[in-house]
Amino acid sequence: MKKLSRRSFLGNSTFLSVAGLLGFAPLAGSGKRAQKGDFVHHVYFWLKNPGSKEDKAKLIEGLNTLKAIKQIQLARIGEPAPTNRDVIEKGYDVSWLLFFDNLEDEEIYQKHPVHLKFVENYSHLWDKVIVYDSVDV
Repeated sequence: MKKLSRRSFLGNSTFLSVAGLLGFAPLAGSGKRAQKGDFVHHVYFWLKNPGSKEDKAKLIEGLNTLKAIKQIQLARIGEPAPTNRDVIEKGYDVSWLLFFDNLEDEEIYQKHPVHLKFVENYSHLWDKVIVYDSVDV
């Protein structure tokens, strides 16, 4: 095994870190590299009954049904992380993070029967929803 100097090691580590930040690394778990025009859809849900484990579980169950929509490249369901900084919003109960190849695929998702059924069957659980949509530049 070749021995690296500390300087070489740090240089390589810095390059790999920056490369990941610039989108050279694939989207986690998708095998696809981020590229200009990729569409990110991030939804935050506030439950009508904050702290209700049952309602949270039902909402997560519903979100999992949406994963059947083939236009979704990557989906993540989350909850507030145990981080503490003034800029962090922690008032929501569940987040839904989606990646699409483009805006058109996200629009198909919005009109998809599975998505419409999700809204019909689960919207009674939430009090507030905020969506952040963005495209890679």
